[in-house]
Amino acid sequence: MNKKIAFFTLLSLSFLLNFNGFGQEVLTKSNAVKYVLDNNYGIKIQENNVEIAENNAGILNSGYLPTLSTNLGWDFSLQDRLAEIEGNEPLNQNDLETQRYNASLDLNYTIFDGLGRIYNYKQLKLQHNLSQLEARETIENTLVQMFSVYFELARRFKNVAILENTLNLSKERLKRVDYQFKYGQINKLAVLNAEVDVANDSINLINENQNLDNIKRDLMVVLNEELPTEFVVDTTVNFVPLLEIENFITSAKENNVSVQIIEENLLISEYDRKLSFTGYLPRLDLFGSYGWNRNISPESPFFPGSIQTTKGYSAGVSLSWNLFDGGQTSVRIQNAKIAYETQQLQKESIVQSVDRDIQNAYQNYKNRLYIFELQNKNVITNQNNFDRTFQQFKIGQISSIEFRQAQLNLLNAQTSLNLAKFDAKLAEVQLLQLTGQLLNTKF
Repeated sequence: MNKKIAFFTLLSLSFLLNFNGFGQEVLTKSNAVKYVLDNNYGIKIQENNVEIAENNAGILNSGYLPTLSTNLGWDFSLQDRLAEIEGNEPLNQNDLETQRYNASLDLNYTIFDGLGRIYNYKQLKLQHNLSQLEARETIENTLVQMFSVYFELARRFKNVAILENTLNLSKERLKRVDYQFKYGQINKLAVLNAEVDVANDSINLINENQNLDNIKRDLMVVLNEELPTEFVVDTTVNFVPLLEIENFITSAKENNVSVQIIEENLLISEYDRKLSFTGYLPRLDLFGSYGWNRNISPESPFFPGSIQTTKGYSAGVSLSWNLFDGGQTSVRIQNAKIAYETQQLQKESIVQSVDRDIQNAYQNYKNRLYIFELQNKNVITNQNNFDRTFQQFKIGQISSIEFRQAQLNLLNAQTSLNLAKFDAKLAEVQLLQLTGQLLNTKF
C-alpha cells in the first residue's frame, strides 16, 4: 500500500485549488482521484483485507510463541452413607461433605513440528504481499473506470462550449439575413433556412447539456461523493512523452500487477509443496506445569476425616512421529506438485496475455495520438476556411448555405478533435495500467 499512500499524498497537494474565477467548483483530476481513494467501497473492502492479512502475518499468529493456560476447579458433594460391617451394628452417616480444590498453570511449547511452522509463517507473509497486490489491482481498475467517466465529462463540457459558440454564430447569421431581407437584398428562403439552423443548433445544445448532466451523475456515483450541481472539470490534457512510455513498456512484465499476483501465488504454491512433506517428519513438544490440589474428605468407618493438600511442579517432553498415515501424506505431496505446475502454466498464460495487451494498447495509443494530431491540423484548416467564409458572408460574396456548410465543417472538426484528444488520453491511462505505472503518474 506504500505506492497508494505516496500517490494519495502527492495528489492531495493540489486539493485546495478547486475554484475557478467564475465561482464554479472545479473538480480537478487530483480531487477526483482523492474522492475515489477515500470513498470507493471496493477499495475500502480491499484495505480491510490487507489489514487482516497483516494481522495474520504477525508473530502472534506464527505459532512460534508458547501457550500458557490456567485451570481452576472445585468439586462438592453431600452424601448419606450406610455402612454394614459384619459383626457390628450398621453405621448410618448423614450429610457427609466432600470438597476438592485444584489449580494449575500449564506451559506448552512446540520445539519442532516438521518445519510446518516455518513454512506457514513465510506463507502468511506472502499472503500479506498478495493482499497488497490485490488492493493495488482494485485501485487501478477503479481509477481507470473513474478516468473514463471523467474524460467523457470533460469532452462533453468542451462540446457544450463549441455548440454554444455555434449557436451564437447562427443567431448572428439570422440577424444578418433578416436585416438583408428587410432591405430586399435576399429572399425569405434564406431567412427560413437561418431560423431552421438556429432551432437545430438550440436542440443540439439542449441535448448535449442533458448528456452533460447525466454524465455528471455517473461521475458522482463512481466517486461516491455529493458534488455541487454546477461543478466543472478540468479539460486540459497533458500526455506522457513517448520515450518515457517506451521505457515503461520495457519493464512492464516486472511491474504489471497481474504478473506480480501470479508470481506471488506461485511462491505460495511452492510453500504448499514444502508443507506437504512435513507429514513425514516427527513432532517434538515441551510442556511444564505447576499444580495445587486440596481434598477435604469426611470420616469413614475405618478412617477419620482428612484434609490433604499437594502442590508441585511437573515437566516433560513428548515426541510423536506418524510412521504411516495410510498414504495421505503421499497424496498431499502429489496434489501440491500438480497445483504448483498449474500455477506455472497460469503464469506463462498471463505473461503472454499481458505482453499481447501491452502491444495492442501501445499501438492503439500511438494511433490515437496520430489521429489527434491530424484532427488538430483539420481544425486549423477548417477554422481558416470558416474565417474566410465568414468575412465573405458579411460582405455578401457567398450565400448563407455556403456559410452554414463551413460552419458545420468547423463544428464537426472541433467535436472530432475533442473525441480524439480524450480517447488518446484514456488509451494512455489504460497503457499505464498495463505497464504498472498508473499509480506513479501524476494527472
